[in-house]
Amino acid sequence: MKIVIIGAGNTATVLGRKLSAAGHEILQVMGRSGAHAAVLASTLGCSYTCNPAEINPEGEVYLAAVTDSALGHLGETLCLPGKLIVHTAGSVPGHVLRPVSGRYGVFYPLQSLRKEMDTIPEIPILVDGVSEDIRNLLFGLALTITDQVIFASDLVREKLHVAATLANNFTNHLYTLAAQYCQGESIDFALLYPLIKETAGRISHLSPMDVQTGPAVRRDQLTIEKHINLLQGYGYTRELYIQMTENIRQFYGL
Repeated sequence: MKIVIIGAGNTATVLGRKLSAAGHEILQVMGRSGAHAAVLASTLGCSYTCNPAEINPEGEVYLAAVTDSALGHLGETLCLPGKLIVHTAGSVPGHVLRPVSGRYGVFYPLQSLRKEMDTIPEIPILVDGVSEDIRNLLFGLALTITDQVIFASDLVREKLHVAATLANNFTNHLYTLAAQYCQGESIDFALLYPLIKETAGRISHLSPMDVQTGPAVRRDQLTIEKHINLLQGYGYTRELYIQMTENIRQFYGL
């Protein structure tokens, strides 16, 4: 298909690379930053612009990979009557694109994406559209870059976005706190990599609830108290440790 990409950040870059590799023709990149748009356009072998008035009119799909807040203002500068425009956000309804075109949809990659990736990971794609033909078209487009494609309404995507925030963003924050503690105590955080990989691997075939380990679920109060003492000087992390321990106890009825 002939595709115009609106945006030049992480999602635009990764999806652009995937779609191009799948044989789709990327006609143009439109971005707020000429420098960033030029870099992505060079990667994809297409033209670029920063001016909505210069957007290529020949696209079959216009992929808006911009921030959630920017999506709400897209219709102020862009009008594509009769064209199919889709956004890539998890927690924004599809109809936010209605001011741009009456033909709109969603093409949401449920993955943490960074433009610097050398190897692109598996990317489940959640699709939706204002009509059945658009939903089917986007489903087929998604199948050219991934085996994991599902139809998902606005509400389902929002719920999955919540789950993704809990599972990914919050977990990464805990990694950050652990790394900060290791640095402060002159410990090599890299020693935890095998543990992190092992636990993440387990939940691909086992319930997270069934593989919970640690002093809280073992009712090991002596170790918990030692940990709390060792976290003196790390006030925020210490409080979070206490809260998480109590939450685990309550969750498992301990």
